[in-house]
Amino acid sequence: MSTKIAVTPDRIMQLGLGFWGSKTFLSAIELALFTELANGPLEAQELAERLKLHRRSARDFFDALVSLGVLERDGERYRNTPETEQFLVRGRLSYIGGLLEMANERLYPFWGSLTEGLRTGLPQNEIKTGGAGLFETIYGDSGRLRLFLGAMTGLSMGASKAIAEKFPWQDYKTVVDVGGAQGGLLVQVCLAHPHLRGINFDLPVVGPIFEEYAGVNGLSDRLRFQPGDFFNEDLPSADVITMGHILHDWNLDEKRMLLDKAYHALPEGGALIVFEALIDDERRENAFGLLMSLNMLIETPGGFDYTGKDCSGWMREAGFRQTRAEHLIGPDSMVMGFK
Repeated sequence: MSTKIAVTPDRIMQLGLGFWGSKTFLSAIELALFTELANGPLEAQELAERLKLHRRSARDFFDALVSLGVLERDGERYRNTPETEQFLVRGRLSYIGGLLEMANERLYPFWGSLTEGLRTGLPQNEIKTGGAGLFETIYGDSGRLRLFLGAMTGLSMGASKAIAEKFPWQDYKTVVDVGGAQGGLLVQVCLAHPHLRGINFDLPVVGPIFEEYAGVNGLSDRLRFQPGDFFNEDLPSADVITMGHILHDWNLDEKRMLLDKAYHALPEGGALIVFEALIDDERRENAFGLLMSLNMLIETPGGFDYTGKDCSGWMREAGFRQTRAEHLIGPDSMVMGFK
């Protein structure tokens, strides 16, 4: 006798109303709630007063965050979870809230127009109304840029450490990170491998932020900044070239152009590492990678995410003799191409 499995609408409702929890969490970051709790637990009334919340909303707000797993409560006192304590306290090197602040400020309203984007194939951000796009908005404001670059470092820390561990760096001496931002990958790789020297090739405005981060990590003597625009200039030469969270910003022709530039900048025997939230080859499992690709629809004129198989094919078209993909951590994987 077979037993029927009950079919319920629970998952449908969770997906359909998921923005409730997301916006509650993003508002907590906007209010610096987790930073307020960094010095220790607080009771609801005191926490509400510090955050300037109305008494009608405060308790439900705090307890909703408890139910979502981003706050803990002992009796009447609220405190951070280990994750929010590590990643969402402003001023710490591990803070990734800058990216989420941007999501709250920019992406949340833009994603309200996803249906229009699906029908038109056009960006739904500031470009839609004649304003500046994603990169112009971020790179045009020094404070926002610093926050964003720091957030990207924190968000990519696990992947950077995995690349430092899994790639055969002992066979190489120099590395260039294309669009290396604050320098999170270069710092992790060079801390793990003292023989390496590296260059961050990025827009000039990034230079001081990178140099400060390299100095804090004691690597000013082995890491240097080279200002440049990877669309309009050749890439610096090195034994290894890396591109992290770069290719998905651009259309297919631009992706191929960047891979071709990397191939020509590498010596014989050199290697290219491309890493980001690669979609699984069957396009069934990595929801983050697929949703990130929809985010590229929202934010860019032609960007999209892709599978490891896609990237390997483009690398071989550029001339790389051998490629392979390897999982890093969470949704992130890397594709390696060898010249």
